[in-house]
Amino acid sequence: MMLRGGCQRVGARLRGLRRGPRGPADGARRGVVSCIDPSMGLSEEQKEFQKVAFNFAAREMAPHMAEWDQKELFPVDTMRKAAQLGFGGVYVQTDVGGAGLSRLDTSVIFEALATGCTSTTAYMSIHNMCVWIIDRFGSEEQRHRLCPPLCTMEKFASYCLTEPGSGSDAASLMTSAVRQHDHYILNGSKAFISGGGEADIYVVMCRTGGPGPRGISCVVVEKGTPGLSFGKKEKKVGWNSQPTQAVIFEDCAVPVANRIGDEGQGFLIAMKGLNGGRINVASCSLGAAHASIVLARDYLKVRKQFGEPLANSQYLQFQLADMAARLVASRLMIRTAATALQEEREDAIVLCSMAKLFATDECFAICNQALQMHGGYGYLKDYAVQQYVRDSRVHQILEGSNEVMRMLISRSLLQE
Repeated sequence: MMLRGGCQRVGARLRGLRRGPRGPADGARRGVVSCIDPSMGLSEEQKEFQKVAFNFAAREMAPHMAEWDQKELFPVDTMRKAAQLGFGGVYVQTDVGGAGLSRLDTSVIFEALATGCTSTTAYMSIHNMCVWIIDRFGSEEQRHRLCPPLCTMEKFASYCLTEPGSGSDAASLMTSAVRQHDHYILNGSKAFISGGGEADIYVVMCRTGGPGPRGISCVVVEKGTPGLSFGKKEKKVGWNSQPTQAVIFEDCAVPVANRIGDEGQGFLIAMKGLNGGRINVASCSLGAAHASIVLARDYLKVRKQFGEPLANSQYLQFQLADMAARLVASRLMIRTAATALQEEREDAIVLCSMAKLFATDECFAICNQALQMHGGYGYLKDYAVQQYVRDSRVHQILEGSNEVMRMLISRSLLQE
């Protein structure tokens, strides 16, 4: 579909719970816990592409999730298969190869895919943000030249904003772009770039003017450009199916024709991209949390202590209930914010900040509690729950740290 008792006995019972989520994708067909059903409230069309995404996650991603993590493999072929379903440019316009779906549709898809591999889906969400930036702010020539191979994921994209000296204070970035005739000469470096070294297109925020946000512009730098190089591949706690490297510019000459938007518009472009990026990464957290709840529920049913299944413990029942309530609350916040963003409402920015803050905090706590419910088994890499914990932790840091989200929310309140 294209879019629009003994150790051995215990081991035998638990073996089926080790590897990644048979969870929501298969569980939905078995009538998985209705109170956390992610299809609740969706239209029939949305349920259809959600089903496609869940099936893809279960068949093409979950069986390989642990291997990608442990061997640090960037699953290019799998992502290109996902792009054949429209997942390479979900909210990009159709005339350049995108699926043309809404922000809410996008959230639904990324939540489903993240049950199969949260790390890979998170990279795909960043790629989608880059393609959207070009589609939304680029010229017609740029749109038609750059977007089609990105939508098919023949080419991959990376978003380059963060620098070694400017993380949360993004407006203080130092990477310079000095104009010489019909080129910009870039000097500086970007840090923590997802897809760094592997991506073909780098959407770079650089300083073409004076200090502050109004001196920042956005340019596309293509892999192979002289003066573009990369740092070492970072060793990370999670997100191991995507490479993270510094992106370095040393007298890197980029055609002025590769500037996206006007000079001085870069910071605005970066922030508009991140509003959607926050919804996307929060949706990835939803998928990790949903899968973790299903894994915990299944584990509680088969694991026995003190002569009875853990599922009979009222304490654990209450914890599971709290996890379910927090998951659904997070999902509702994300979908509300996604709708506001799609409608370009005044409150969209603060709602995106609230959703990202709440959902990434709560969903990480859900994954962590699911690991705790597994006891010692949860700490083994044979069990998928630990990977959801590791892969979702960074969501509280990137796309604007949750401390920055609190700043944006409080600023909105105090300005009234």
